Amino acid sequence: MSEFVRVPFTKAMKKTHTILLPKMLEYHSTFLQAAFQGSGYRFAVMQGSSHLKEKSLRHINHDYCYPGILIIGQILEELDGGRYPADQIAFMEPQAGGACRAGNYYHVIMKVLKKCGHEDIPVISLNYKGKEKHPGFRISPRLFRNAVTAICYGDLVMSLYHQVKPYECVAGDTDAVRSRLEDELSEEIRTHSPMAGGRRAAYRKIIDAFARIPVREIVRKKVCVAGEIYIKFSPLGNHHLEEYLEKQGCQCVMGGFINYAIYVLDSDFRAYMADTPRPIFRKFYEMGLAYLKKIQRELYEEVERQGRFEIDMPFAWMKERTLNAIGCDCITGDGWLVAAEVCAAVERGCKHVLIVHPFGCLVSHISERGIVKKLKSMYPDVNIQTVEYDYDSSDTLRESRILLGIADLRGRLGRNQ
Repeated sequence: MSEFVRVPFTKAMKKTHTILLPKMLEYHSTFLQAAFQGSGYRFAVMQGSSHLKEKSLRHINHDYCYPGILIIGQILEELDGGRYPADQIAFMEPQAGGACRAGNYYHVIMKVLKKCGHEDIPVISLNYKGKEKHPGFRISPRLFRNAVTAICYGDLVMSLYHQVKPYECVAGDTDAVRSRLEDELSEEIRTHSPMAGGRRAAYRKIIDAFARIPVREIVRKKVCVAGEIYIKFSPLGNHHLEEYLEKQGCQCVMGGFINYAIYVLDSDFRAYMADTPRPIFRKFYEMGLAYLKKIQRELYEEVERQGRFEIDMPFAWMKERTLNAIGCDCITGDGWLVAAEVCAAVERGCKHVLIVHPFGCLVSHISERGIVKKLKSMYPDVNIQTVEYDYDSSDTLRESRILLGIADLRGRLGRNQ
């Protein structure tokens, strides 16, 4: 007999229940929240504190990976905090699929809820394949379009924030601009009232707003942060790595989420074509990829038109560059995309690379640590280091690893000689 009973999210619950999403995408969450709210859902993003691991490890095994421990901790914190009545909430777990323990989180969440006496709370799996369906939730065309728009807004805000924040003349200016843009553009998504000119006009608005922030003419080290998707994007997962790098006088360079979304669909398409004798869904994959690449191209064209700022490389460029490093058949977990992000960052002037991932994650050790030797041979003058995160790892040890990664490579070699 099953350890739990799957509770459906019904159509009636859409009006009464708030769907809670784990905190993961720091720059995208506000826009994504607006996208779901614009489709009629009560939706909020969980926040999380610094004591999530203590809550999680009371209910799950210590062998779970760090992202899983943090996600379970956020859920338990919401139940303890009482921000919403327990009989009026549902939890959502994003899942990309693949050979990763994250694929089991959906069932682990239900198991933990049952242990806590909340087995009647629905758990929704957010995936593009339509698995684990619920009668009261579906990804409609409107929700899909708004979510893609939210991802693009988040990517652009993140990229420009990283390029302005370390150089601002007046402390707080960049955060104020970011907050204002999040409020204005989220309202646009939520109310389906796009400005004249659509997404391109919104991109120009974001670019112009950051371009008007007064900056100082100083030199900062550019540090690429690549790696496992949760640790890379979530301040909870990477212990506020961006803030730490800023305090060390560095500029963070991070690949956007739109490339990850295309990578997931492209990898699934690659596996589907290899395993299916009669690929009847080939056109659907091709249409989805063409749409996402078109949206990405529009975003990048607007950044290039303005001329001052940089943006991530297009997916086709990323895929081509990785052929020299690992090959496109490595599609387990974050696969070849990690190497591609490093290649893109190096071509943007980064001489320092931090590849971050959870400790004990086999997928990350293969796809991320496994490529370090090759990357170092390709870029001998670039300092490339891996940084592992775990619930009981030492802050001092981790920070020393980060400092090693942002140290001047030539100076260190000279001292060793």
